[in-house]
Amino acid sequence: MFTGIVEELGEVAEITPFSDSQGESARIALRGPETTSDAAHGDSIAVNGVCLTVTGVDGGVFTADVMKETLDRSSLGALRPGSPVNLERAAKVSDRLGGHIVQGHVDGTAELLERTPAARWETLRFSLPGHLARYVVEKGSIAVDGVSLTVAAVEPGSFTVSLIPTTLELTTLGRKGPGDPVNLEVDVIAKYVERLTQAVRAGEAS
Repeated sequence: MFTGIVEELGEVAEITPFSDSQGESARIALRGPETTSDAAHGDSIAVNGVCLTVTGVDGGVFTADVMKETLDRSSLGALRPGSPVNLERAAKVSDRLGGHIVQGHVDGTAELLERTPAARWETLRFSLPGHLARYVVEKGSIAVDGVSLTVAAVEPGSFTVSLIPTTLELTTLGRKGPGDPVNLEVDVIAKYVERLTQAVRAGEAS
């Protein structure tokens, strides 16, 4: 589990593609000295909001194997050597929950539609896939590339968030341009509420 509070802005060091009976996969080497300071084989690290398992650590670089499904369902397939990435280690039970509960399981991808600068912050508007729209509400939580954010507004086909200077400086969101892809993970609590409500309704109808 993660909290959506990015610990470090890392970068892709190397990408090694593989091809097997399951299709294309890849081994990604990521540079993040702080994130790897106590990392070990088998640990979980969120990369742009995608939970990956550490397969090796060498100095300030760790490697992770990424399956075809992950490449297809997230923006990780668009990464290239040198690409900046948001990194977060799995939360400890004793940690403060500074953001919200983030699983590192991407629900879909979106793209940045526009960014509007203001005096002390920026407003970013992202596309919103139709199958995720029902989970996104004003003042609710959403993870964008692994960053826990509060939804400022929701419109048909899009949502907006307001980013403070710290978020712009310390995450990839400060570097995104219109058309760039991002990973979305909606609030898991909303999905559980929906499932439980469906079960109750099904029970009443039977």
